[in-house]
Amino acid sequence: MTQPVDQPGNRPVGQTGGQLTGPRAAAGFNATDIAWLQLMIAMDERALPLLRLGGERGHDPAVRRLAGRMLVAHQAELERLRAVLHRTGLPAANVHAGHDMPGMTTAVQLAALESASGPAFDRILNARLREHVAQTAHLARSARLSGADPATKDLAASTERGRAADLLVLGGKPRG
Repeated sequence: MTQPVDQPGNRPVGQTGGQLTGPRAAAGFNATDIAWLQLMIAMDERALPLLRLGGERGHDPAVRRLAGRMLVAHQAELERLRAVLHRTGLPAANVHAGHDMPGMTTAVQLAALESASGPAFDRILNARLREHVAQTAHLARSARLSGADPATKDLAASTERGRAADLLVLGGKPRG
């Protein structure tokens, strides 16, 4: 079995019975917990500029309110994610810096939104938010089902519920 690689430095982290071992990871966390925490932090950080822009420039007042509410929720979630990642003993460095993955706001997408206005702005924002929310809901479900640390699984369940509610507002469909 291939061992997970701890970033930075690409030092292997031992794995026994699904639990990470070694000096850099606290007991009780498995690879799914760690991967989910690191990925969600990166994805939420990338969503913040999108949400700020939506709150400032949304054409429809309801769009501005939704973006503002989601911004506050994402900021609070980031604090919780970072606190749990801190408990793992792993560094807070963004191991996904420079990655563009499904649901992760890219520089090109943000630039397109910045250049839009009126109803077109709202459509683009809604599409980007649906992608982000659907993907992070899917990731949260996976962490809830396959994680080991109870606090991480509780946070994943909370994230999954919040994203499901956001998807209803955004008109998106949850992934199975």
